[in-house]
Amino acid sequence: MEMASISSSPRTVEEIFKDYSGRRAGVVRALTYDVDEFYKLCDPAGKLSDKEKENLCLYGHPNETWEVTLPAEEVPPELPEPALGINFARDGMNRKDWLSLVAVHSDSWLLSAAFYLGARLNRNERKRLFSMINDLPTVFEVVTERKPIKDKPSVDSGTKSRVSTKRGNEGQVKSNPKLAAEESYEEEEDEHSETLCGSCGGNYNADEFWIGCDICERWFHGKCVKITPAKAEGIKQYKCPSCSLKRSRQ
Repeated sequence: MEMASISSSPRTVEEIFKDYSGRRAGVVRALTYDVDEFYKLCDPAGKLSDKEKENLCLYGHPNETWEVTLPAEEVPPELPEPALGINFARDGMNRKDWLSLVAVHSDSWLLSAAFYLGARLNRNERKRLFSMINDLPTVFEVVTERKPIKDKPSVDSGTKSRVSTKRGNEGQVKSNPKLAAEESYEEEEDEHSETLCGSCGGNYNADEFWIGCDICERWFHGKCVKITPAKAEGIKQYKCPSCSLKRSRQ
């Protein structure tokens, strides 16, 4: 079985994502295009001993291949192990349900392997890695032919977001164009991807309240600057903590 050595393990976000994508492609192939072959290899009545049969694993490799085999003998293994004994319940379940169960466990393994390799990444790099992974359908979604459900911002009337409003100099509330609900989730994600909180540096999240500074025009999580939606309604011109401090020194 192909094992990754620690010395040659991927180190950058891009390298880890490439490793993840290759392993994911191999698992997806096993559970879709090569599903009949995969199903036969997991036959509980195979030639292996009862003990060995219970411990078969589905591995995806970085070169987009897959393998059904016994777990690594070394303890601890160089990479987290996939679910053990996937063949044990094969004949006790509906085929479709069994494949779905293997897919769910495979998603968990792929994520654990990716973040094991990314143990030395910093906070922002881990966030970027997960974002890249999250843009792909899960193995479970592919196997069950489900389309990923993407949440849209909460809305009052169906056209404007309830959160993330900004007041102009005249005291009128105006919606931030970046934070208005779009026709599709994909377009919205593209527009919001560069919006960062001026306080914590976190990415835009449609489920959180944001407020924009009328002086520097940066955006902030309401919780980061201690402003609630109710409090924002009474503010004619919002100044972030940094701009307020600068004005007080002048």
